[in-house]
Amino acid sequence: MCGPTDRIEFAQAQRLSYRPVEIGEPLGPLWSTYWFRITLTVPAEWGGARVDLHWDSRSEALLWLEGRSSRGLNIGRPIAPLLAQAAGGETIVFHVEVACNRAFGVSEGGSAGGDAREPYRLAACEARRFDPAAWRLFHDFDVLRQLEADRTPPQTGRSSGGLGGAVVRPALDTRWAGKLLHELNRVCNVLDPEDQATWTGGREILAALLEVGNGDVTHELSAIGHAHIDTAWLWPIEETRRKCQRTFATAIALMDAYPDFKFACSQAYQYTVIEETDPDLFARILAKAKTGQWIPVGGGWVEPDCNLPSGESLCRQFLYGQRYFERTFGARSSLFWNPDVFGYAGQLPQIMREAGMSRFLTQKLSWNRFTAPPHHSFRWRGIDGSEVLTHFPPVDTYNAMGRIEELRYHAANYKDADRSEDALFLFGFGDGGGGPNETMIETLERATDLLGVPRTTLRGPDAFFDRLEGSIDDLAVIEGELYFEYHRGVYTTHAEVKRLNRLAEGRLQDLEFLLTASILAGLADKSPQRSEVEALWRTLLVNQFHDILPGSSITEVYQRTVPELTQLAADTSARCETLLGGLSGGAGPGNVTQPVNTIGFSRAEVTEGPGGSLRFVTAAPFAAGKVGEPIRGVEISRRAGGDIHIDNGRLTATLTAGGALLSLVHLATGREVLEGDGNRIVLLDDRPNEYEAWDIDPFALETARDAPGAETAEMVQATALRAEARFERLLGKNSAMIQLVRLDADSDFLEFDTSIDWRERRTLVKAVFPLACRAPAASFEIPFGAVERPTHANTDADLARYESPAHRWIDLFEPGFGVSLLSDARYGFSVFENKMAISLVRGSMQPDPHADIGEHRFRYALYPHQGDWRAAGTVGRAAAFNRPLLWLPGEAAGILAAPLVVAEPASVVVDTIKPAEDGQGWIVRLYESGGGRVDATLAFGARIDRAWMSNTLEDRLAEAPVNAGRCDLRLRGFQIVTLRLE
Repeated sequence: MCGPTDRIEFAQAQRLSYRPVEIGEPLGPLWSTYWFRITLTVPAEWGGARVDLHWDSRSEALLWLEGRSSRGLNIGRPIAPLLAQAAGGETIVFHVEVACNRAFGVSEGGSAGGDAREPYRLAACEARRFDPAAWRLFHDFDVLRQLEADRTPPQTGRSSGGLGGAVVRPALDTRWAGKLLHELNRVCNVLDPEDQATWTGGREILAALLEVGNGDVTHELSAIGHAHIDTAWLWPIEETRRKCQRTFATAIALMDAYPDFKFACSQAYQYTVIEETDPDLFARILAKAKTGQWIPVGGGWVEPDCNLPSGESLCRQFLYGQRYFERTFGARSSLFWNPDVFGYAGQLPQIMREAGMSRFLTQKLSWNRFTAPPHHSFRWRGIDGSEVLTHFPPVDTYNAMGRIEELRYHAANYKDADRSEDALFLFGFGDGGGGPNETMIETLERATDLLGVPRTTLRGPDAFFDRLEGSIDDLAVIEGELYFEYHRGVYTTHAEVKRLNRLAEGRLQDLEFLLTASILAGLADKSPQRSEVEALWRTLLVNQFHDILPGSSITEVYQRTVPELTQLAADTSARCETLLGGLSGGAGPGNVTQPVNTIGFSRAEVTEGPGGSLRFVTAAPFAAGKVGEPIRGVEISRRAGGDIHIDNGRLTATLTAGGALLSLVHLATGREVLEGDGNRIVLLDDRPNEYEAWDIDPFALETARDAPGAETAEMVQATALRAEARFERLLGKNSAMIQLVRLDADSDFLEFDTSIDWRERRTLVKAVFPLACRAPAASFEIPFGAVERPTHANTDADLARYESPAHRWIDLFEPGFGVSLLSDARYGFSVFENKMAISLVRGSMQPDPHADIGEHRFRYALYPHQGDWRAAGTVGRAAAFNRPLLWLPGEAAGILAAPLVVAEPASVVVDTIKPAEDGQGWIVRLYESGGGRVDATLAFGARIDRAWMSNTLEDRLAEAPVNAGRCDLRLRGFQIVTLRLE
């Protein structure tokens, strides 16, 4: 043995010094690595037999044979073949790499807390002779034993959620159940495990039972091997490579042993990790992909969260994922495989379709706590009308163990058996990886056609979806978002990671716009290469994995993520500065600098210029702007009693000395915005029953209490461009909040620039605004669109949405008037009746006891308006709120003198401008933001010779007519359009 070491490669381990070791040797600490070199002399009498290793280090481990990764060795699966057929008497040397962690980090189960002890030790290292006759006999008997044991199954669900609804699970036919019991008992009577001469009689009885098949009509189960490997969760991302190695090597070995076994694997990122670190294993994967046993699925760079990333980020998941799959395996995926994610935005079907995927698999909604999903097979229709064929495995898990009881539950629970006999069954150890084992495959092979068990076939996902699509033409349709009635805390936990995510998304889009402008201006030789930009995106995409961005991972994960995203934002900004320098036509009179607008909306606002001085800027979309003067200034004063009054001719705000918003008047309508004090800072006891980082339980809402008022209130800025009041208050027992309440000249929103020094645990903070406005539904921005959610609790499904995700804004409007709440870094919101709230910070302690401790800086704003959010331009206001103007070190070059792209009408949003991935031309991605059909016109500020309708993958689909630098399009509501331009 040698160690502990870092996570080194096999070749490095060969250069280490090894020492003798005995059984019982202690190992550790957590996350450390040990290498073992084992010498085995095979007993002569074992000639002709298969020789296996039995290994137990109370941890995960990997067997290396002849310098190749061979098999994973985990708790519960400690056996790995060493020799397929021993000669007898030979000596072999092999290695075992021990990782001092269990499948779920410190625990073997899926608990977020787990067992913090480190019980790692060398408990067993033995050679064993494999007996194929005993193996077959055991599995023949065990499959039938399992079936007989399930003769009267419990009438309960198997979902991990708390709904606990009954499932009608039919009993075995009494005659068949009786025969099973009788014949299995007879096997026990005739068979002596110690006397192989008696085995023949037992095998004959078992074989006759296994031949009893189903009738003509039965449930058809397609079984696919799977190992859901979280890219990070209860282990650091550095450990994921070894989880992939152990899992993938085992799957390859099983394919050699079982020619019908198939294994589906997603996440391009994980493939690249193996490609770079274990090329021999990767070559074996490629070989098995060619035989059809290894099946790449998913189409994404990782399995991302599907609520929090921007629309463009989701597009990039598929752009880079699909390009990798096509380049590596020769085909794109038609199936988005994302079984373990905390809800699915209503625009996702269209985003999938735009990336070449028409099928979708998930399972997570079986965990719902309020209502059960009505279907397992259906067409999911997005907010624009796009549809994808969708399937939820009826076994209610993506980590099935291949037991007979699971197969029977799968058939009984299938909610669409009236329409289809086909459903998919995912089997294998998952979350922490591992995948299928021999016992699972042996069981499923014996269930091919066995009375009382669904007819089971080892079948790939594409083949299953082909059968599903071909077997029925009246599938149910579910429309809109797939809201997950659980894990609502993930919209807020690890808020700094979410802030950095939003920041990085915006800066990457800034970079690509400037890069496109530079190329069009003939500055390509001075611009970053596409590979550099893709590498930046890939870093962001990995950190949008569904246990990283939501905040549900351990401390070690965020010790990497926070610096990584911080550096990403800094590197992207530095590249932007370089490009801005190249796009400058030279310093103007007096070293004048010029603002640049990198979004698809015109803007007129107060902003900080170089050096921090305030300036009033007007700018057209995707163009350089001008410094000017506002229509009128802003005034701030303190009134008798200590209230602070701010007025800019559009809004008047009155703030108490305690920091509450006493009044906000929208002067154009004369409407008072509030019905009670606004910006109420409330604290809630946040102690969910389980899954701390994930959940905000409904009873937390009953504990809301006002934070103490501000201890200090002062007017800190009173210029014609900006008025600002500063409030300091204590927050909880050990925390503090500073708010700068700001109103700028010509601004139509009141801003709350907030800093929190957060030290509380198991506490949630919200800012609440009771509005003088009422409606049965509120609007929430989602990727590339918006959805309405109820503001009441008429049904269980309504009640379940007491905390919901949104991106840059939410809105409540009644006829003629409404109020938007803008945010630059927060994703958790609620609207109940007329109370609009934003979640600011949490203090969960599991799995990361340090989550959210430290400094937080973010902004939100209240934007009252006439009409609804569409007429009020809320989308544009929120975009500008999130994307600061950039500054040229001089006057703009010609390409920025006029807008690069302008879209009409206002509901058409040009979201992304980027160079084409193949270097031929550039890409414009836009969407209709209001939900209505429009005739749109795009005007271009650069020469366009040809244009194509395209998609996320940048295919040329059909030529688009461009006349005099303009392109006319007819869009349906919330439609996403990608154009290729040359």
